[in-house]
Amino acid sequence: METEKIRVTKKFTFNMAHALYGHDGPCANIHGHTYHLAVTIAGSPLQETNHPKNGMVIDFGDLKSIVQREVVERFDHALVLNGNSPHSKVEVLHQQFNKIILLPFQPSCENMLVEIKNSLLHFFDIKHQLISLRLDETPTSYAEWHLSDNLKAL
Repeated sequence: METEKIRVTKKFTFNMAHALYGHDGPCANIHGHTYHLAVTIAGSPLQETNHPKNGMVIDFGDLKSIVQREVVERFDHALVLNGNSPHSKVEVLHQQFNKIILLPFQPSCENMLVEIKNSLLHFFDIKHQLISLRLDETPTSYAEWHLSDNLKAL
């Protein structure tokens, strides 16, 4: 019997502040969001009767552990700034806040999604493929990454 491909998704929430250097609107100022991240993995459910993960594509607990460590713990309650902007040089920020992350790019929702993808991709393989990510920045605005849109880039 051919094994079916199944997609499984785990959702995460974290709070993060950022500023978009040079933006032509209010997002140029430091502000925060409650982000919602959905991580989707595809694979075939394990078909080994005596295996503790029998019937699973991936144990949701294992997926949670990876994403918590690599994404949520890193960005939750952090101030994320473009390391090439003058914001990153303001010493009072570094003196007053202990979780400032300087990235080599603009911390837009889209760029943050690529950063998240890059931090997760090496944990998965053909057996457990990272298929898609969705990062909701507000209740009405989100960015998505799909493997199928990026096959040539990988």
